[in-house]
Order: sequence, then structure tokens, then C-alpha cells
Amino acid sequence: MAPIEVEKKRCTYEDYLKTPEDKRYELINGELLMTPSPVPNHQRVSGKLEFILRKFITENNLGEVFYAPCDVYLDNENVVQPDILFISKDRLGIIGEKNIQGSPNLVIEIISEHSVYRDMVQKKRLYARFSVKEYWIVIPEEEEIEVYVLEGNAYRLYCTYRKVDEIVSPSLKGLKIPLKEIF
Repeated sequence: MAPIEVEKKRCTYEDYLKTPEDKRYELINGELLMTPSPVPNHQRVSGKLEFILRKFITENNLGEVFYAPCDVYLDNENVVQPDILFISKDRLGIIGEKNIQGSPNLVIEIISEHSVYRDMVQKKRLYARFSVKEYWIVIPEEEEIEVYVLEGNAYRLYCTYRKVDEIVSPSLKGLKIPLKEIF
């Protein structure tokens, strides 16, 4: 007897909007995924990075910085909540009343024990598919940040920065962040 395959229902943005407000969800390739609350160290790292990035962006009048939870609507089957995101001044029109409607210029995801596969595989593919130009993966336990740049429809590792390094963004000219201030 052949095994029976059960087809999973593909969810849409309408389904996403019906999720409980007291929990965080993301919609990736039509699959609703619950996101556990971040641990204190995740929040500490996120807060420090967001503060430095926001200061740089504001002082140089480059655009806007947002942090989770903030919905980024990519299409009807993909809605994510990056930890930190940047939208350049020339693309501020994608900022809607209820969500970001399109790809940010820069997305930063901070790895937690429950998000490794999602951030390093699923979202990395998704962000490349939707043309996010620069993607940072922050790994607090290793005290490092991997910076990726979009080349064609895939990411190329630009550099892996460690705690002793100063991170340099390939797209935000002049941005330098000593990682000893983050970790």
C-alpha cells in the first residue's frame, strides 16, 4: 500500500492577520511559523546594534531604521519580522501605515537557539529572492557577524567580523561599528 501524503494548506497574508496578537508569527513560503520571544542577550545585542545604526542613519540623513516586531510584507505568502532593518531615503515609499511593503535595503537577523535554520537558510534564501541588498547574520554565542551582499539572485559572504574587529558595511559608506561595543 502506498503511503498517504497529506498536503499542507498554504497560508496567506489573510491567514497571517488572524494569528493571535500575543504571539509573534512569520509567514515563509506559505507556512505560518511561530517565533518565540527573544532571550535577554538577544535583546541586549539587538538594542546596541539598533542604537548605533539609527544614530549613523539619522546623522547622515540616509533613511529609516526599524526593529522587531515590524511586519515586512514581501508578497501574499511571505511576511517576516527582521530583528533590525534599514530602508534608504529614496525607498521610503515602501513604508505603509501597517507594514513595510517591499524589501528593505539591509536586514539584520540575530540568531537564537530556535532560529538558526530559519535565519541562516530559509530567510537567507527568501531575502535573496526578494532582492535585499545586504544581509547581516549576528551570532551572539560566537560573538561574530556575517555580512552578505546580494550578487545576482544569491548572497556572497562579504566578511565575517569577530569581537576584535570593526564591522564595515559595504553599502552604508562610512558605517564602522567596533564589535566590542556590541558583544
